[in-house]
This record gives sequence, structure tokens and C-alpha cells, in this order.
Amino acid sequence: MRSVHWLVQLCCPIVRASHFEGLITTVVGYVLLAITLIVCHGLAALVRFQRSRRLLGVCYIVVKVSLLVVVEIGVFPLICGWWLDICSLEMFDASLKDRELSFESAPGTTMFLHWLVGMVYVFYFASFILLLREVLRPGVLWFLRNLNDPDFNPVQEMIHLPIYRHLRRFILSVVVFGSIVLLMLWLPIRIIKHIFPSFLPYNVMLYSDAPVSELSLELLLLQVVLPALLEQGHTRQWLKGLVRAWTVTAGYLLDLHSYLLGDQEDNENNGNQQANNNNQQARNNAIPVVGEGLHAAHQAILQQGGPVGFQPYHRPIKFPLRIVLLILFMCVTLLLASLVCLTLPVFTGRWLMSFWTGSAKIHELYTAACGLYVCWLSIRAITVLLAWMPQGRRVILLKVQEWTLMILKTLIVAVLLAGVIPLLLGLLFELVIVAPLRVPLDQTPLFYPWQDWALGVLHAKIIAAITLMGPQWWLKTVIEQVYANGIRNIDLHFIIRKLAAPVIAVLLLSLCIPYVIAVGIVPLLVSQNMFVLGLVVFSVNLTFICHSFQKSDAVIGQSKTLMFLCQKNRNMRACSSTPPKQNQDFVEKHNSTPLKYQKQYI
Repeated sequence: MRSVHWLVQLCCPIVRASHFEGLITTVVGYVLLAITLIVCHGLAALVRFQRSRRLLGVCYIVVKVSLLVVVEIGVFPLICGWWLDICSLEMFDASLKDRELSFESAPGTTMFLHWLVGMVYVFYFASFILLLREVLRPGVLWFLRNLNDPDFNPVQEMIHLPIYRHLRRFILSVVVFGSIVLLMLWLPIRIIKHIFPSFLPYNVMLYSDAPVSELSLELLLLQVVLPALLEQGHTRQWLKGLVRAWTVTAGYLLDLHSYLLGDQEDNENNGNQQANNNNQQARNNAIPVVGEGLHAAHQAILQQGGPVGFQPYHRPIKFPLRIVLLILFMCVTLLLASLVCLTLPVFTGRWLMSFWTGSAKIHELYTAACGLYVCWLSIRAITVLLAWMPQGRRVILLKVQEWTLMILKTLIVAVLLAGVIPLLLGLLFELVIVAPLRVPLDQTPLFYPWQDWALGVLHAKIIAAITLMGPQWWLKTVIEQVYANGIRNIDLHFIIRKLAAPVIAVLLLSLCIPYVIAVGIVPLLVSQNMFVLGLVVFSVNLTFICHSFQKSDAVIGQSKTLMFLCQKNRNMRACSSTPPKQNQDFVEKHNSTPLKYQKQYI
């Protein structure tokens, strides 16, 4: 430990500037421990101490795997996050000095946010690679690890591969990920600033004097809007179709169709011919050779989940030049796609929100989300119309009539379930919890409906999730039925009668009855006592909310149970206060009571 501390002291200015002296000291200590274990393992093998050699080897493996996990899960996403931030400084009109000041003020939060951004980037990159494997021929992405491979075990790789191979793979990953960030972030930003000088920077103010809380709207956007877009928007199918169309186009332009997608027709013909040969062999009852049978069984096991490994292809002339042109074509496509993604949603969102807010600057997160949603709706409408066009004009008119009626029903349901109920729920939460804690008793609280509505949406989502995970009761049954019906089979009468009307009634009563009691009844009993007034409002609110969602049968059952316990308590007191003979007669009399009269209280 002293040697580690001495080594850290040599790099004292750098370590102190990082604000993570303890963490760096620990990592350096583990590295020195691994080197010491390697040396001791070699000495034990040299003097033939087998038990010591095995123990040292196991200890070295544990330390090695731990360090590799820290590097791959901790260091690599952190590098990606910082590189993303550095390459996007011009997009937000920031500088390295601003990032340095931010790091100096909150080093832990800054490092965590950069690690989180890098982790999200790595995750979506891995998801895109999995989507490419579904489209491309097996063997095209041979240089990337297949996460869907059942034989892939990262821990075994960490154990068996030497350190220099892990280091080489780490450097290659940093180069690949960094180059993609340069291609899809830094270069498009430079082009946008050159072509549209007034488009950048993005407005990403974190604090605002507006009555609407930025945090509440960001939570609403990230927790409600974007998940609905990703889940209901067929985004993966569209992206997969675009990738396949691009692959087919590039394959025919560069004569690389066989290399990128494989010879599907030949494979189908070969598969049919192989099936006929197998059937003919089964009819002849031929006994296969042992080696061929094992090889066939092994191939069958490998190909259970689809084609894996390598698939043959036709190699055209000047193949290396065609691969270079394919890479250049891919880079140009990624650059154009990045330009469209950085400009079109934001431009559309700014144009749409300018009708509402005028020339006021809005957080680009909202404009981008609004533009993305409008673009998605437009693409969805175009795809639906293209699917309806072959069916004729009459069918299209019927479909438009059905969808118009469905949209009207959906709007009515959205106003009730996503407008009125969240507003009442957010206002109730503000009155019951937030206002008593934040506003003094001699002051009047200020309410912002937009902020209450945004927080009410989050509260409604949490309550719905807890209800669906809880026991079976009327609200859970109704929500499950609404989810089962979906948007296309939406039942407006059922939703209003079974869900919207009861919940709105409960929320309105929770808001009105405590106010009437606190303002109209309590001042007649207690004069000028604001503490008692607030306490009564808070207690009546909580009591009414708890009792309004309970079933009447449950309340009756609890009251009967309470009556039975009280009667039993009175009987026990009577037994203890009477003489033994009378006590025995009372017990016999109680036992002679029919069972149905004893159970009437339960």
C-alpha cells in the first residue's frame, strides 16, 4: 500500500486535478497486485509449487476479470461520453473552459452524466449492430462480436484471451466509436454551421423564469412521449426496411449483392435439393458414416436459430476496390442521415411551436420532440395510405371514415384521461403535500396549471403501474380491459362510465369536500387557528382519498370484524369478572350458540 501511495504521489498534480484520488489509487493498487501475482505465479511454476501456482493463478484471474470489467463498463463508456461532449460543443455554443468549470464545481455529477451518455451511445450502437446482423449475410460482420451467439461468453473471453489482445481490442473499439462520432456529429455540425449559420446553436437552457418547470416537462417527455413513440411507432421495422433497401441498392450498384445478402435463390435451391437427397437416403435406409453423421449433427445444432458463422458468396473482380467504395458510400449515407436527423425535427418543431410561443426561445428538447412526433405521424399516414391505395377509392373512404371516428373517440378519451384526470391529480398532490410543506401558513400558495398537469401525468402513470401490479379490484379490471381493447377497438361508453367518471368524481370530491369542511365548518368551531385548519384539511384529504377507493364490501367486512372482536372482548371481561360457577355456565352457554350466529360478525 505504501508503494501505491508513493506512485500516486509522483503523479500528484494530475491525480489531485482529477478529484478522484481514492479511486485512482485503488485501480493502480489492483494493477500492481496483478503484476505481483504474475511474477509470483512464474516463480511458483519455476520451483514447481503446484498448489501455490494454482492458487496464484485463480487470484490473478479474479483480479484480471475485475479490471477488465471496470475498463469495459466504466472507462470505455466514460471515454465515449467525453468524446461526444467535446465533438458537440459547437452545437450548444459551449467551450472546453465551460466543461472545466462544470467539472470543478461538481466532479462526481459531471463524470456520471458523461458515463451515462456514453453508456446509452454504446447500447444503441450494439442494438444497431444486432439489427444489421438480421439483414446482412452471416459472415459480413466477422470482425464484430455476435452478442446473440449462444457460444459467446464474455467472462470466458476475459479469462482465456491474453492482456495484449484485450488491449488491442480496446484501442480498436475506441478508434471505431470515435470515428463514428466524428462522422455523425462533428462533421455534420460543421456543415450545418457553414450552410445554415443561424440554425445553431441549440437552446438548452437548464433554468427558466417561466411558470412551467423545465424538469417536469423533461420528465414528461422522457417518460411518456418518447417511450410511446418507440413502442407504438414501428421504429425498428422502418429502420430495418431502410437498412435492407440501402443494402440492396448498394449491392446492385457495386455488384456486391452476393457478398452483402448472399445468394438466396441458390441457397433455397440447394436447400430443396438437400432435402430431396435426405428423403431419398431415408427411403434407401442407407447407413451414414460415423464421421459424416457427427458432422451433420453438429451443423444441425449450430443452425437451429438461423444461419450462423460463415455463408459462401460470389467474389467479383476488383473486390478490394468495391469494398472501399462500399465503405465510402456508407460514410456518405451516415453523414446525410445525421444531417437530416439534426435539422429536420428541430426545424419542424421550431416552426410549429412558433405559432404558440412567438419569438421566445424554447428548450430544443421540446422542439425536437415535437418535430420528431410530427414527422412520425406524417410517415405513418403516408405508409397507411400507400397500403390502402390498391384496395380502391371506396375502401379508402370507408377506412378514412372509420379512422376519423376512432380519432374523435381517442381525442375525447385523451382529454379525459390525459388532460382532466392528470390536472386534478397534480392539483390534489400540490394541495395535500407540496403546498403544506413549502408555503408558510400566513401566505397564499401560487398554482401553475401546466406544471400541475405535467406532474399529474407522471403521478397517473405511476398509480396505473402500481394498480396493475397490485391485487385484483375494480380499477385494475377496468384498466386491463382498456389496455386489451386498444385504440382500434376503443369503447368510449365503457371508458367514460367505468373509468373516467368514477376517478374524476373521486378527485373532485377529494378537492371540494375538505375545502368545504375547512372553510365552512372548522371556522365555526375553531377561530383564528391556522394550524388546526391546515391539519384538518390534510387529515380529511388523506382519509377521504383512502376511503374513496375502497370497496363497500371491504368496509362492511372490516366493520363486522371489528364488532366481532369487541363482542369477544366483552365476553372475555365478563368471564374474568364472574365467579367460577357462573363463568363455566357462561362458557357453556356461549359454546351452545349455533355456529352461524358466531360467524355472522366475520
